Amino acid sequence: MIIIKEDIYSKEEIEKLKEQFEFYIKTVFDVEKGICCAGCDRHFDCEQLLLKNGSKQENLWGGGIDVSSKIIDYNSFINIRPKQNNRSNEIQDSKIREIYEKLTQKFFKELL
Repeated sequence: MIIIKEDIYSKEEIEKLKEQFEFYIKTVFDVEKGICCAGCDRHFDCEQLLLKNGSKQENLWGGGIDVSSKIIDYNSFINIRPKQNNRSNEIQDSKIREIYEKLTQKFFKELL
């Protein structure tokens, strides 16, 4: 189940997001607007929903959370952006990583 939010996910919503992979939740954040789209099969799916809702491509970054270890990762094919000097699946810009981490901690406060 994909859920787009502008605020904290509830425990019930987190349980729904875990349905896709059980121990992992894929997330895409609009780091400019502070919006999260989570629960997708592929980061591309969340990316497309956020684009349809008015987000700009350069502000969308993907990763996820390992539910059991509580580790946040910054890895997604949508992060490969040579024009933004991101030539890897990993978010390489330390400022963007920091924003992504803070947003993850905010939205998934009930999990982390």
